[in-house]
Amino acid sequence: MNDQHILVIDDDDRLRVLLRRFLEESGFRVTDVGSASEARKALDGLVFDVLIIDIMMPGETGLEFLADIRKDNPVPALFLTAMSETEHRITGLETGADDYMSKPFEPRELVLRIKSILSRSTSRDPAKARLVTFGPYSFDLSVGILMHSTGRIHMTSSEQRLMQIFASSPDRILSRDDIAKSMDNTMRDRSIDVAVARLRAKIEPDPRFPVYLQNIRNKGWLLRTDTPPDISHATS
Repeated sequence: MNDQHILVIDDDDRLRVLLRRFLEESGFRVTDVGSASEARKALDGLVFDVLIIDIMMPGETGLEFLADIRKDNPVPALFLTAMSETEHRITGLETGADDYMSKPFEPRELVLRIKSILSRSTSRDPAKARLVTFGPYSFDLSVGILMHSTGRIHMTSSEQRLMQIFASSPDRILSRDDIAKSMDNTMRDRSIDVAVARLRAKIEPDPRFPVYLQNIRNKGWLLRTDTPPDISHATS
């Protein structure tokens, strides 16, 4: 089994079981959930390489779900749905999906499309990658992935968003207000402190004495990018 992790989001229990079984037999790690709300919980605690999303789910639809998470999460997505009309397919792609398949589908074709999506997401032109490096780390702003010299660092969606904010303004002091505004005021004061502490736990050799994500007294924090690459270990 490889390290590529797929999240299946579909309210059809039987289909989820079949998808999980087939994808696992094809070498993927699979998590499956039955609603958009369950998917959010999964995304908050795990990093996925591809989402497979049903459009017509009770409550929040797949289209609404993907449009919402696309605000801060670039994870590749494929719509798998009984809705085959051209307009629905176009709407799905406009929402941010990377591909679209109609039910019923051929499982082998699904695997080929997933592999194609993964290939596109990992074979981008290095010259076009928006990389910010600090110590032994590199953060790709275009896809929100943090890498250490030993491998990928898994982050929750909130940690990923916070990392994007700091990496977008390296070596610049960001106040709580700056961060709150970048988070659309969904996070304030104490919750920002907690989020910074959790991110430090992922990237600092010793979070008590931060090297990269430094506190500037009475001003805020900054991400230092002028640190040497040989003083850190990672927690993944």
